[in-house]
Amino acid sequence: MSRIGKNPVPVPEKVEITIEDRTLRAKGPQGELAVEFEPEFISVKQEDGLLVVSRTKETKVARSRHGLYRSLFANAIQGVHEGFKKSLEIQGVGYRGALKGEALEFHLGYSHPINFPLPEGIRCEFDKENQNKFTLLGRDKQLVGQVAANIRALRKPEPYKGKGIRYADEYVVRKAGKSAAK
Repeated sequence: MSRIGKNPVPVPEKVEITIEDRTLRAKGPQGELAVEFEPEFISVKQEDGLLVVSRTKETKVARSRHGLYRSLFANAIQGVHEGFKKSLEIQGVGYRGALKGEALEFHLGYSHPINFPLPEGIRCEFDKENQNKFTLLGRDKQLVGQVAANIRALRKPEPYKGKGIRYADEYVVRKAGKSAAK
């Protein structure tokens, strides 16, 4: 039995779940998400405020999908109830970012500013005290993580001075520079 798959997913009161033939739809205060699943491998039931995921077969593929779909359903329920967030920070002299309409504008040491359009369903909030810290918010965990990774890829933190865009909880291993001639 899958350790993750056997745990039922608690469904908050504000979240409404509908299960169709191949799709689970979660609707809550943050919006609506749909997760497609394979009914030939797993079955989904809603009972007493819990979402129970079980296998229909005992094949290797069914066992591998059991925990996967339980995690996807849990992420969809949490996303429509509370949402997900990723915090990033910009470090470097002259490096900065700003929200311009539906896009982010970054000045990252290049000869030109970089405009990064935010996809639908993603919001960005800059810290009021430190304009080099910002948070991405959204209901889809995978989309929030992918957008954060794409923004970080614009200027990854370099190992000598630590300049670039990094996650708020990321530790950048620093290297020593050139040593002077003896």
